[in-house]
Amino acid sequence: MTNGALHDDVRGVTDKGDGSMAKVDYPALADDILVKVGGAENVENATHCITRLRLRIRDMEKVDKQAVGQLPGVITVVEAGGQFQVVIGDNVGTVYNAFARRLPDDAEGAGSSEKQSGQKQSLVNQFIQLISSIFLPVVWTLAGAGLFKAFVALAVTLGVLNPESQTFTILDAAADSVLYFLPVLLAITTAKRFGVNQFVLVAIAGALLYPTIIALNETGEPVHFMGIPVIMTSYVSSVIPIIVAGWLLSYLERGMEKILPTAIRNFTKPLISLFVMVPLVLILIGPISTYAAQGLAGGITYLFNLAPWLGGALMGGLWQILVIFGLHWGLVPIFVNDLTTVGYSLLAGPAIAAVLAQGASTLAVFLRSRSAKRRQLAGPAALSGIMAGVTEPAIYGVNLPLKRPLYFGVVGGAVGGAIIGIGCGAANTFVVPSALALPAYMYVGSFALTLIGCGVAMVIAFLLTFLFLDRETPDDVAAPATEAAVPAPPDQTAPAPQDPAAVTGATTAVAAGSTAGSTSTAAQAGGRSSAATISTGTSGRTSVVDVVAPVSGRMVALEEVPDKVFASGALGTGVGIVPEQNEVRSPISGKVISVAASGHAFGLKSPDGVELLVHIGIDTVELKGQHFTNAVKKGDAVNAGDLLATVDFDAVKVAGYDPTVILTITNTAKLQEVTPAVAGPVEVGAPAVVVIP
Repeated sequence: MTNGALHDDVRGVTDKGDGSMAKVDYPALADDILVKVGGAENVENATHCITRLRLRIRDMEKVDKQAVGQLPGVITVVEAGGQFQVVIGDNVGTVYNAFARRLPDDAEGAGSSEKQSGQKQSLVNQFIQLISSIFLPVVWTLAGAGLFKAFVALAVTLGVLNPESQTFTILDAAADSVLYFLPVLLAITTAKRFGVNQFVLVAIAGALLYPTIIALNETGEPVHFMGIPVIMTSYVSSVIPIIVAGWLLSYLERGMEKILPTAIRNFTKPLISLFVMVPLVLILIGPISTYAAQGLAGGITYLFNLAPWLGGALMGGLWQILVIFGLHWGLVPIFVNDLTTVGYSLLAGPAIAAVLAQGASTLAVFLRSRSAKRRQLAGPAALSGIMAGVTEPAIYGVNLPLKRPLYFGVVGGAVGGAIIGIGCGAANTFVVPSALALPAYMYVGSFALTLIGCGVAMVIAFLLTFLFLDRETPDDVAAPATEAAVPAPPDQTAPAPQDPAAVTGATTAVAAGSTAGSTSTAAQAGGRSSAATISTGTSGRTSVVDVVAPVSGRMVALEEVPDKVFASGALGTGVGIVPEQNEVRSPISGKVISVAASGHAFGLKSPDGVELLVHIGIDTVELKGQHFTNAVKKGDAVNAGDLLATVDFDAVKVAGYDPTVILTITNTAKLQEVTPAVAGPVEVGAPAVVVIP
């Protein structure tokens, strides 16, 4: 029972569920997994962390999830973060090594056991995952602000609110601030996506929206930076510049980490980042975005003159795609120029069909989806998109992640735009295209064809989405066992109720085989407990191991940890601790048998045969070692309370990751009893889990 999976090498043992133990041939397991996920040609990329084989799959329909989950040696399977994750436990490295050798060179995870870089996907999927990860955290705020803006616009249209009043000014600011300062909000999520300093990227975004920078753009006069010409553009509501800035900043920060002395790094990194990145965005990134949009606009204007229906179709089809990239703002100066010179803008005409089509496809998602969470977002997003023309919540929160609604909206917008183009529909004032803005389209071209184009666009987008949308899984339906938690093996008995003193580690009584007066006292040394031995009279000796808290903080039940694999108990019984200090210490005396390359996880084994995992944070493998400093290596002997790692938990939280330290007994099924302590405040070294081997 003490020969657990943590120290098994090529072959290990696994509980078959009937009390017997079966050998696991891990290279053979790698072959079995590969076959059941559709073969090497179906694997885009393979990496692994401390317990999971992480696969990027080309076609999930070729994956037999249930069969993979039932393979000997596989604990469970999970789909998360765009990956098919096979939870194996501590032998995952052995499986990965065998698995990776069976893949083409371009599908391997660059030999990295902990890093998730280099994951190869189609460009479309990479873009969608990038945009979704950046926009999803702010999409509810966008939806609420869009709905607010719709109500304000409706009040103005109905004459309830005077657009010249101070009340309107205040309400309009409240409704419009989210979109106006969108680069600042995106700086926060982009920083998490690329693992850069959040506050530095926010400062860069703030510089782009700084009043004097906006004034430089509005004056129209030549601007120079150290003699270099700067082509000014508006960064209000922009998207691409701050995302590109975050990506470039990630390389700059990594370079500075290598060359700057530790003594001056904390203040020189932000200094250099701001000095380099703000001028770089203004001189290079912003103008490139502007030129791209102006080039598209010039081409579309030419097509309008050549064939109005074709220009309308392209404008109606591409407008919302330009919104995704933030390039639509490059067309605004052209709209304004047309309005001031000829009194109307033909380019703005088909844009209303594009907006209403996306709103209609989102409305279809609201009515068709069986996911309550999706409907909660789609309803307000559809209303704000149709009524106020604020489609960002609909696109980033609903249509883009689902893909099909976005495509159907583009089709509807293209057809509706072609109809509007035929009628030479145009706006005679600057408005955000929306249902409430239709009066602006009454006076140029055929308003009847404009209305028909809008209606056709909405009907096409709605019907295509309603008929061909994957309806999704209801949120209240439990996922299959192979994709979520797996039950404990049948031979794992539930821990018997214990005296509160036993849970806190002060005194533990063993019922089985004990005699009157049998006791166990946990030895305390320096505030930390060690293994305690109980004399049980004629029944012999039974050791009781106090696994102590590796960090001070607030202890929570394992099922409350926001990672469903750990929370399910699939990796063993344990606890979570929300840390209040930066030092993570060994919870037992024994040997270090595994250390994650990123420093976020440690496998330990005690002389009593207790095997455990100390996992620092949720998904912190994505930080690739940033903010973690290891104090031990594989093979080291440690005592309870010895330092394992120093972690800058404040930086981890700023990067957007949950800092919860997870402690699990990975060979729970082979032990007599494993009892977690009750939730609440805990000091480092206090008993966290009581184990009877």
